[in-house]
Amino acid sequence: MTDDMLHVMAWHNGEKEYSPFSDVEMNRRQTDIRRWMAENKVDATLFTSYHCINYYSGWLYCYFGRKYGMVIDHNKATTISAGIDGGQPYRRSFGDNVTYTDWRRDNFYRAVRQLTASSKRIGIEFDHVNLDFRRQLEQALPGVEFVDVAQPSMWMRSIKSLEEQKLIREGALVCDIGGAACVAAVKAGAPEHEVAIATTNAMIREIAKSYPYVELMDSWTWFQSGINTDGAHNPVTNRRVQSGDILSLNTFPMIFGYYTALERTLFCDHVDDASLDIWQKNVAVHRRGLELIKPGARCKDIAIELNEMYREWDLLKYRSFGYGHSFGVLCHYYGREAGIELREDIDTVLEPGMVVSMEPMVMMPQGMPGAGGYREHDILIVKQESAENITSFPFGPDHNIVRN
Repeated sequence: MTDDMLHVMAWHNGEKEYSPFSDVEMNRRQTDIRRWMAENKVDATLFTSYHCINYYSGWLYCYFGRKYGMVIDHNKATTISAGIDGGQPYRRSFGDNVTYTDWRRDNFYRAVRQLTASSKRIGIEFDHVNLDFRRQLEQALPGVEFVDVAQPSMWMRSIKSLEEQKLIREGALVCDIGGAACVAAVKAGAPEHEVAIATTNAMIREIAKSYPYVELMDSWTWFQSGINTDGAHNPVTNRRVQSGDILSLNTFPMIFGYYTALERTLFCDHVDDASLDIWQKNVAVHRRGLELIKPGARCKDIAIELNEMYREWDLLKYRSFGYGHSFGVLCHYYGREAGIELREDIDTVLEPGMVVSMEPMVMMPQGMPGAGGYREHDILIVKQESAENITSFPFGPDHNIVRN
């Protein structure tokens, strides 16, 4: 047994697991990268991010302070995992897998060297490889020229296949189920965390019964009340809901690394006149935004038009982020296709196969009439002639003043 075999091994424990994606679909993704490699004279690509490794292999790694990778060359695709993960990375990977041990600090780079032997130009994700990581790669692979694969990969991932669209539709349905569980749990005196637990549990159970085999990980809920609604990503707390509170419903099921979302403004028991006025205006922006999402629309033009609606009501200064973003392989701790955000500085033209959200938000500071954060969120699939809204949960004051 050679020294290398003690440090890098094939730990193929068990058989390949169920995937929602066909071999044809996964081959398509890897073929797209190989086509780019051939066009750019790249010998191999080393992916290191959650989203790219998941997209090209189907495996979502657990970081926990270790390095992970996936090497795609012109003939083979291989994920690189740590020994602590056992055979799970092999079972989840479309392609081969090698495991490195902790016996030496540089074993990850041993695996990379083995899989990229004789490569002179290697693609890496410039937006994921930090300065220390880049220096270590240069030391491990002397003489290699590194080429950015992050941007080309982002544009490949931005167009969702029909199989991806199917999974995203299923995720949107799970969101709606979570939303219904959230509303059923809302009442004056209920702590935010109890409402969030009921919501997340409903989604996890729905995911579990929907697939013959699925890893149940990372689905979560942000349920916010009162001042805690002022930020879109504010954590759940143990604050108790009060009658008349503004509430934010946010459901986020994760299925095979694909994130979907439902976000709604709610009120507990009743809504005051000032809050109702702001809520109705934000709903009007949301409705118009849904109309603007279609093939051929530029992201920046959508944002600019919706800005004018807020400006007419003197609310633009209370807008807190862009109007929407791409969906697919993403999460609150890993990436998304940043080139498809509905913001004033994004020139991207929407194309069939893109999946985007419409999610306008304004935040009125504490002490002002109608204080709190107002946000609605739907997911749309861009088609050949229009866009299809795959979110079914109702929005607005006619539906979401909760009286339990």
